[in-house]
Amino acid sequence: MKKFQRTVENFECEYCGFFVEGNGYTNHCPKCLWGKHVDLFPGDRLSRCQGMMMPVEVLPGKTFSLLHRCQKCGAEKRNKVAIKDDLETFLVSLAQIARS
Repeated sequence: MKKFQRTVENFECEYCGFFVEGNGYTNHCPKCLWGKHVDLFPGDRLSRCQGMMMPVEVLPGKTFSLLHRCQKCGAEKRNKVAIKDDLETFLVSLAQIARS
């Protein structure tokens, strides 16, 4: 079985309600950066979990990545940051969490 399958689909973010136009590599909302645990391998849509994937960290590297943690099963997955991702909103929300 291939480890990556390009699946082009649009979706409404279940966290913030933003309508997302997918490009086959889209796996999280560019507005709030939340995703959904739908894949075992990218694009396969075989995960039974279906939990919400919370963005918990921005990881540096050749290109930045987001670390998502499933709120249902605890699985963690790294995802490349996309050009349309609103990282400013994410950083502000992290700062608010740190203050509380």
